[in-house]
Amino acid sequence: MSTDPASAPESAPPEDAAVPGPVDDDSTDRARGGRVLVRREVPAATRRRLLVLLWLVCVLGYAADQVTKWLALANLSGSEVVPLVDGWLGLRLLFNPGAAFSLGEGTTWLFTAVAVVVVVVIVRVSRRLGSRRWAIALGLLLSGALGNLTDRLLREPGFGRGHVIDFIAYRDWFVGNVADVWIVGAAAAIALLGVVGISPDGSREVARPKRPRHSDTDGTDETGEPHENEDTHA
Repeated sequence: MSTDPASAPESAPPEDAAVPGPVDDDSTDRARGGRVLVRREVPAATRRRLLVLLWLVCVLGYAADQVTKWLALANLSGSEVVPLVDGWLGLRLLFNPGAAFSLGEGTTWLFTAVAVVVVVVIVRVSRRLGSRRWAIALGLLLSGALGNLTDRLLREPGFGRGHVIDFIAYRDWFVGNVADVWIVGAAAAIALLGVVGISPDGSREVARPKRPRHSDTDGTDETGEPHENEDTHA
């Protein structure tokens, strides 16, 4: 016995299937320039694994930063320059009260506050992770922010005003550390993810699909042009 198609239950999509937008107000707001947001339903177990990945990357990156700073303090002096790559890269111990390129040396508290805000934002975003690439990028960014924040909170001359230990000399341009490498790498990865339209929750912006032409009862399509009907051919 046949059933009424209108009364047949619709099959639910797989749990991790991409759902084309707009599916809610948020996806509608983010549709732009002929592109539409495609949301991905991420199971809770997957979100937990991505969160573990983020913190694993963060812990490893933070450990690398702190160990290399300790080695720099133990083996380098402020006046010593150890060449590594033919004048392009070297080792030189420097205590930096400012940001990269020694900018803002008199506003250490400001950089401390910014680092705290960055850490808080990353922790909040991590609760809705749905992308492995975002988990790695945010883990690197968090490790770099925490690495330099540790120096600002715990090192001389005082809490919140501590000088960051830099020791990687890039020619005569500037001196940085491993945390800076993580921050720059994460920023580049996040920018690339933004360009390709991938969001932290796993949703993605794709080209809006073309709508099929709807035929009218008079044998013309929506443009008013006649169309062929396969059923009329033998």
